[in-house]
Amino acid sequence: MPLALCIIASGKTTVLAASAFTLAWTHSVEKTRWAEDWRVTLAGLELVAARVEGSGAGMEVPEGAVLDGGVWTYRPRLPPQPSLLLASSGATGEGWELCVAGGCLTIGDAPGAPVEIRGCDG
Repeated sequence: MPLALCIIASGKTTVLAASAFTLAWTHSVEKTRWAEDWRVTLAGLELVAARVEGSGAGMEVPEGAVLDGGVWTYRPRLPPQPSLLLASSGATGEGWELCVAGGCLTIGDAPGAPVEIRGCDG
């Protein structure tokens, strides 16, 4: 079976037929946009690229980042991850934006348990 993307939130699993996704959010203190491009592989979730509008509290731009159109772009050095756990405090009011080909959805915008993202069988 091909890999898909599973989102586990509030005890429910949503399966998306996607082998790649973008995860984006607004930093709660600096109010700058952050986005990461991920790929779903047999080894786990692979971080392909990241973009951030600026640096600040806890979000220093790494060495080698390139500034293009006001956005820093870089390729993080991170091994494949079995899953991502996203805080779901509701304190930022916006949550996380997860985009796949065909659309975007907001997750973790209300207080609750962390949201888990992982690869799964389609």
